[in-house]
Amino acid sequence: MKKVYYLKTCSTCQRILKEWDLGDDVELQNIKTDQMTAEQVDAMIALAGSAEALFSRKAMKYRAMGLNEKTLSEKDYRQLIIDEYTFLKRPILILDNQIFIGNSKAVVAEAKAAL
Repeated sequence: MKKVYYLKTCSTCQRILKEWDLGDDVELQNIKTDQMTAEQVDAMIALAGSAEALFSRKAMKYRAMGLNEKTLSEKDYRQLIIDEYTFLKRPILILDNQIFIGNSKAVVAEAKAAL
């Protein structure tokens, strides 16, 4: 399976998708208009090793909801990602049993090499 979870309105996601030069065999899912299911999030967690690895603390709602002042559990991270797409680090590329999370230069380069 080749799949990318991204946000269509995010300029960083758009730039990375262009850099990756994805083929027709890669499924794209805009997480704003096509909400992720609990099963999809659980599959990502299984590949990543934890829900926290998928969670973005840069999301504006993180501070707005006062989450920065709380101690969150894996269960909390999972539910927040399912309930609110902005908490997912983006983009996420899944290539069979590999997962590439976020937009750091190293991750983007690793994903490009794997493609």
